[in-house]
Amino acid sequence: MGQLQRAGGYAPISSYAAIGDGRTVALVAGDGSIDWLPLPELDSPSVFGALLDAERGGRFALAPDLPYTAERRYLPGTNVLQTVFSTGRGSVRVTDAMTMPAGGGLGPLRELARRVDGLVGSVPMSWRVEPRFGYGAAPTRLGRRGGTAVATAGGDALAVCCFEAGAPEIDGGAIRGRFEARAGTRALLALCAASHEPLVIPTGDELDARLEGTATTWREWNDGLTYQGPWREPVLRSALALKLLVYAPSGALAAAATTSLPEELGGERNWDYRFSWVRDSAFMLNAFLGLSCAPEARAYFWWLMHASQLTHPRLRVLYRLNGAARAPERELPLDGYRGSRPVRAGNAAAGQRQLDTYGELFQTAWLYATTGHRIDRDIARRLAEVADLVCRIWREPDAGIWEVRSEERHFTQSKMMCWIALDRAVDLADRSLIPARHAERWRAEAEAIREFVETRCYSEDKRSYVRSAGSDDLDASLLLGILFSYGDARSDRWTGTIEAVRNELAHGPYVHRYTGEDGLAGSEGAFLPCSFWLAESLARTGRTAEAVELMDELVGLANDVGLYAEEVEPATGAFLGNIPQGLTHLALISAALAITEEIER
Repeated sequence: MGQLQRAGGYAPISSYAAIGDGRTVALVAGDGSIDWLPLPELDSPSVFGALLDAERGGRFALAPDLPYTAERRYLPGTNVLQTVFSTGRGSVRVTDAMTMPAGGGLGPLRELARRVDGLVGSVPMSWRVEPRFGYGAAPTRLGRRGGTAVATAGGDALAVCCFEAGAPEIDGGAIRGRFEARAGTRALLALCAASHEPLVIPTGDELDARLEGTATTWREWNDGLTYQGPWREPVLRSALALKLLVYAPSGALAAAATTSLPEELGGERNWDYRFSWVRDSAFMLNAFLGLSCAPEARAYFWWLMHASQLTHPRLRVLYRLNGAARAPERELPLDGYRGSRPVRAGNAAAGQRQLDTYGELFQTAWLYATTGHRIDRDIARRLAEVADLVCRIWREPDAGIWEVRSEERHFTQSKMMCWIALDRAVDLADRSLIPARHAERWRAEAEAIREFVETRCYSEDKRSYVRSAGSDDLDASLLLGILFSYGDARSDRWTGTIEAVRNELAHGPYVHRYTGEDGLAGSEGAFLPCSFWLAESLARTGRTAEAVELMDELVGLANDVGLYAEEVEPATGAFLGNIPQGLTHLALISAALAITEEIER
């Protein structure tokens, strides 16, 4: 690609690659600027936030001082990024990673390493670190400790370590430097962060060794993935992207690495996705079990069981990565990506009622238990109590899977997932995996849910299930009924629903979420997970050739390093929403596994 063109200081969302260490994630633009880094954790305030405010957010820029072209990739099987900058005077290779301690595990240090190798000729390079703690709001002091430039704000500190990368200067709220990258030379830059802990300053040899060790750690994990189907590279890259979003201390899966990237430029649909949604749980288990990642599946399942215990028997829509149940929403004094405001931290959806989550919880438990994993007596008792709760609350309206901020309704997908919850509860009871004393009631209420859906949530005129009871609107989340085995996938009703979704919500490979109002101003792009759900639905209804054709289109929509955001603007192909988006990558893996199974059948 050529030199990245920014609009008002903002890079296209599709230009970002992600690097991380199991606790936080940095985003690197195609021009070498790190525009997003929360510290010390993924859901902490940012120290680099130019992604959300090009003037005040802060960044770590590193690039040639000459016009250039850039090509980048992840090192095979890793989340280590390499960018080759080519200029009229030569070329250099920049290797970026959030490093991990030798031998695996997690140390206290948060360390971002950038290695610059001169390849050909002689290239003048410059770098600039602009730390802006607390989403740019915390007063930042720049100084030196033993010759090392350090930025501090309260109990947070960030050391800028450089080796053969020029003498660092402190100037105008930034730490900067320049150097010449000649063929055969190597320079190292690193950010070493601490929060209410001692700040550790490494040697160059230690940095280089950790950078190599980090690549090895990623490759060893990637080598254990088992998928061998036709979309192997997109599936493995999606697994690596998801691994970046798994918060290692707890096993929780963050929905995305960012907050407030807009679903419509200039609009208000800007949400904080740095939490773990119950909505994603069944996809998470299915993906990691399907790829033979049992440790991640086990860690996530037990995190979910412990987090949900705090609100038992009711479920929160989302939980914090440490398992906490509250995520109060507030607005930040930032300009927003290309003027898209408000910028939010926290997510008020945490307090909504979403009945679909109960189906996703039970599908997760069912997948876990039926693949040879143990559910202990306490968890089994709690699951039975949750099934009892579903019997009492399924008739209530809710906010639905898309978390509408208007009046609650009787969303069809929510009712279907309540049926899934009770159906899976009955099956677990029949297998003697959870207490069965109320199983007959679960069966009876499941039948009542089915009666409600089939009589009130289906349109004879549209020959399709509809978004909510008595509505004529459509909703792509209805396809989840096929994916989670509500009814006969090859029935006329499901065939008609697929056709209605394709006719009213799809534009080529792009699928919008729904028709109708949602209580918010403006519009949004096409929702990428829905496109993969459609591909999987086609496969599960016997239309494998169509599923393969759509899947081939969809895997071509990733950015140059294989990542997806939440949405795409169909007219331009521009990414919208938070990135990397966990649900998109989960939906890709789910579709690939299902379609491959149909191909091989």
